[in-house]
Amino acid sequence: QVQLVESGGGLVQPGGSLRLSCAASGSIFRYYYMAWYRQTPGKTRDLVARISTGGDSTIYADSVKGRFTISRDDARNTVYLQMNSLRSEDTAVYYCNIYPPAMEYWGKGTLVTVSS
Repeated sequence: QVQLVESGGGLVQPGGSLRLSCAASGSIFRYYYMAWYRQTPGKTRDLVARISTGGDSTIYADSVKGRFTISRDDARNTVYLQMNSLRSEDTAVYYCNIYPPAMEYWGKGTLVTVSS
């Protein structure tokens, strides 16, 4: 079964950094745009960053521009999200999926908590 597994979350202080990873179980995802999304309790799951096939085009939510970087390594079937200068408002469960997202590919996500 093709699936996506997120990892790398944790507790970090404001101003700190984390790198999230999204491992795909199959190579099919290299043919898709990939994205990171995040969700906090009671709110919608929102797009954080998106990367094109091949990685030559990226877009970011305004709230993370200049702080987050999305990248992909198709040889490793992995998508990354480098998060710098983290803020308390970045606290959320982070998910990866194709773009636009498909229901069958939502994983469990990885929790990022930014707190002192």
